[in-house]
Amino acid sequence: MTTTTGTDWHAWQESWDRQQEWYLPDREERFRVMLDMVEAFAGPEPRVLDLACGTGSITSRLFERFPKAVSTGVDLDPALLTIAEGTFEGDRRVTFVTADLTDPDWTTRLPYDSYDAVLTATALHWLHSEPLAALYGQVAELVRDGGVFMNADHMIDESTPRINAAERAHRHAGMEQAKASGVVDWAEWWQLAAQDPVLGAPTARRFEIYGDHADGEFQSVDWHARVLREKGFAEARAVWRSPSDAMVLAVK
Repeated sequence: MTTTTGTDWHAWQESWDRQQEWYLPDREERFRVMLDMVEAFAGPEPRVLDLACGTGSITSRLFERFPKAVSTGVDLDPALLTIAEGTFEGDRRVTFVTADLTDPDWTTRLPYDSYDAVLTATALHWLHSEPLAALYGQVAELVRDGGVFMNADHMIDESTPRINAAERAHRHAGMEQAKASGVVDWAEWWQLAAQDPVLGAPTARRFEIYGDHADGEFQSVDWHARVLREKGFAEARAVWRSPSDAMVLAVK
């Protein structure tokens, strides 16, 4: 979508997807399973909270599959939100909210009191365990009875160090091959955004907020499932796994 700014937001979305896929080659598979579970619990017209939405990757796939869905995207990153807002400009199905998920009052900015599904991917590892557990408690209050929360992220099992090391070495070898063929990594993508006439200013603000990268924590599937149950969900377990990542689903 090219807007009055002259910016090709679709191209920025595509470049973000390619950069993310360098790290997550099974990214689309986790999105597919996520939306399968949304349909299983909420049907084809869900009200969704896209948590730490970034450029709106989940919302984009949500609308492709469920054209009558409604989405609220929440994030603090001004550059990624600029891309999201440009991409979905004029689409009344989605509302974007700027909020810090560690702020106890962030939920007061949302347009709805409850959601059929709260979805997030490759984002909450930016938080340490204590604020993440607090966030899970807030999410439990937002999900309607019978609704779901899903988090797809790096969830490592520290009890298998040899498996972890072999998987990591194999994955990084593949990443190096792709890099040699011209794939843009995280740092290079942000350098391109910083040079863009529209994204340059919000990118500078983004690095003022976050720095180069947050120093959050990775937790196991068991940790996520246990904390989600402690915070108010009736059931929680992994519904998708790869050798390094997993997606936990919790039902209210």
